Formats: sequence, C-alpha cells, structure tokens
Amino acid sequence: MAERLRLVDLVHARITGFLDDRASHLDSVADELGVFIDASRDLLAGGKRFRALFAYWGWQAVAGSARPDDPLATLDEHPDIDAVIDVAAALELFQGAALVHDDIMDNSDTRRGKPAAHRRFEAEHRAREWAGSDRVYGTSTALLLGDLLLGWSDELLDDGLGRVADRRAARAARDEFRTMRTEVMLGQYLDIYEEVAWRDADERDQLPRAHRVVTYKSAKYSIEAPLAIGALMAGGTPEQVEALRAFGLPLGVAFQLRDDLLGVFGDPEITGKPAGDDLREGKRTVIIALARAGLPSGPRALIDELLGDPELTAHQVATLQATIRDSGAVETVESIISRSVADALAALEAAPISRAAQRELEGLADLVTRRSS
Repeated sequence: MAERLRLVDLVHARITGFLDDRASHLDSVADELGVFIDASRDLLAGGKRFRALFAYWGWQAVAGSARPDDPLATLDEHPDIDAVIDVAAALELFQGAALVHDDIMDNSDTRRGKPAAHRRFEAEHRAREWAGSDRVYGTSTALLLGDLLLGWSDELLDDGLGRVADRRAARAARDEFRTMRTEVMLGQYLDIYEEVAWRDADERDQLPRAHRVVTYKSAKYSIEAPLAIGALMAGGTPEQVEALRAFGLPLGVAFQLRDDLLGVFGDPEITGKPAGDDLREGKRTVIIALARAGLPSGPRALIDELLGDPELTAHQVATLQATIRDSGAVETVESIISRSVADALAALEAAPISRAAQRELEGLADLVTRRSS
C-alpha cells in the first residue's frame, strides 16, 4: 500500500509540474486561457490513478523479473524510472481527455462529485452574463479542453519515451499507445451507436454487441493497454506481454462491469454521479442486455420505454432498478465479474514476470473489481 501511494504521489507531482509548465505558455498568449489550466487541475486532481498504476506495474513486471523477489524499493534508481512516471502521467491526461468528451456525449452534469467540464463553463458564462448561449459556449470550450488534454498527453508520452535508452522498446510502447487511442475512439462511437441503433440488432446480438462496447471503450484501455505499454517500455518479451494481456483483458471487463452496476445502482454520495445516471443516459450495457433477455415482454417494454429519458424521476429510476433486479441480471453480472477475475488471476499465476509485480497486480485486481465508486 505504501508503495502504491508513493507512486500515486509521484504521478500527481509530474502532472502538476507539467500543467505548471503549460500554464506559462498559455499565460504568454492571453490571460483568459487560464480557464483551461484551472479546469485541468481540478479534473486531474481526482481519480484513482488505475491506468498509471497498471502502466507502472506492467513495467516493473519486466524490469524486476531479473530479481523476482526484490521489493519495489530496489528499483527506485532504475535509469528509466522517470520515463515510466512520465508515461503513467500521460495515461492520466489521456483519461482526462476521454472523460471530458464522454461527459459531453452523455450530457452528464457531474464528474467526480463536481460539475462536468461543459457544465462548469456554462456556469461561468451565466455568472458573467456573457452574450450568446451558455450551452454552446460550455460545450465548445469543453471540447477544446478535451482536445488540449489529448494533445498534452501525447507530449508527455513523448517526454517519457524519449528518455528510454532502448529505442526499439520505446517505439513498441508508442505503437501500443496509438492502438489504444484509436480503439478508445472506436469504442466511444460504438457506445453512442448502440444507444440509438439498438432496435436494428437481432435480439440474440444484444449481449455480444454490449460486450463489444465493454471491450473497446473501457476494458482494453483501462487495464490491458497500460500494462502492455509499461511492459513494452521495459523491453518485455512476447511471452511476458501476452501473459499480461491475458491478465489485463478479463480484468478490464470485470472492471467495466462493476462500473456498469454502479451506474445503475451506485450511491451518488460515493460515486459522485446521480443515482441511475446510466439509465437516464440510455446506456445499452451488458446488464441491460441480460435484463431484457431475462424478462417477459411487458417488463422488457418498460425498460425500452424509459431507458434513455433524461427526465426520469426518482420513482421511475427506482422502478427500472427493481425491474432489472427482478430479471436476475445483477446476479449474472456478478457471476461474470467473478469468473473474469478468476481467469485474470489464473493467467497471472503462470506469467513469467517479477514476483513483486505479480503480488501487486493480484491486489489491484481485487481493488478495481470490489470498489464502490
């Protein structure tokens, strides 16, 4: 735990320093541009740093494999440690960009218990009584913020990979990052596509299509890709990288399925999002596909009628929650989560990696799938 907290602190310090540097550039252009730095600081101050943690331990899994039983402290003087912190921080900036854009697409009001970026900018527009539409201003400014964070994540990634002595390893990590970035965008599209085009799909295809969204929008880039990026930076062998992928993908699926359950049943005091937020947004998640498959026509029609209505009342949210529970979908999703975690741990047990990394990854598997926010 102490090592994990130390890593989180190092990544946070790198993000803070990076934003300080970019603030000087923005200030030299115009004072008004400080809104982007302020919003970035607030957004990036929160979060659990899961992607940074998995990137680091993917690297340590390979870099520490020559000393399988040594603790983390023996690697503190590794020549690539600063590079790894840079890349871990870059993944957090990428996550920030994805969240800003995701909140716009989902028309979300909050993020981590605070106003989503576009709502923040809308509120500023209203408070200053500026001309034009507060909604247009808020959305446009948030889009630019997301674009800035996306570009900045690339700059920070280049800073980190530029420090890696093994240029072949650096190129492999860069290629993995590019693939991750493309697949996240594709997964985002598939997510919004399913919200509007689900009637076009055969009923038998609802579940595999929902699983496809889980895989590409979240599972791969939340855990599998960060692990692979870290391992590739360290010059991981194909066997090491594939073993980490075999651990990361099922764990990423379990991670997102837990998130889907929280999106329907989570406590807003803990999640920082309104109760039943995914129901108002019309998310066609695995739990919705399972619920529809397990319900007779009447309750299934109720889900189809109410899901995606942004004006759902608390009573309607409770009705949908009860209907989903009655379908048996919650128990099925919990079973899938348990099976996915078991598959991930089985892959990890035989992985040719550092024993210290293996122990830490086992702990992270429990952390990301048993969370309440």
